[in-house]
Amino acid sequence: MKTTVNDRIDVRISKEHKELIKYASKISGFKNLSEFIVFCMNTEAKRIIKEHDQFLQSVEDKKIFIKTILNPPAPGKQLKVALTHTRSMSRPANSTGNTRL
Repeated sequence: MKTTVNDRIDVRISKEHKELIKYASKISGFKNLSEFIVFCMNTEAKRIIKEHDQFLQSVEDKKIFIKTILNPPAPGKQLKVALTHTRSMSRPANSTGNTRL
């Protein structure tokens, strides 16, 4: 199924980048450079969108995430115990440091 081409994107790149892309296109078996570039852009755009959608799927998920980042909950009992344990393990044997939270 062939897609109708009716729009364009102009991009300026260095000669070195162009040669690299042309070489990758050639060894990948694409008919021309445009076909390779469109394929790569399309593949990467879909990957980025899928990754984004998997992380925060709804507007409500995004609101909860931002709210939690901006207003984190106070540490619970288990977190305080874990911190105390970690500090006691990382302190030298002859140290008498204070382990306050």
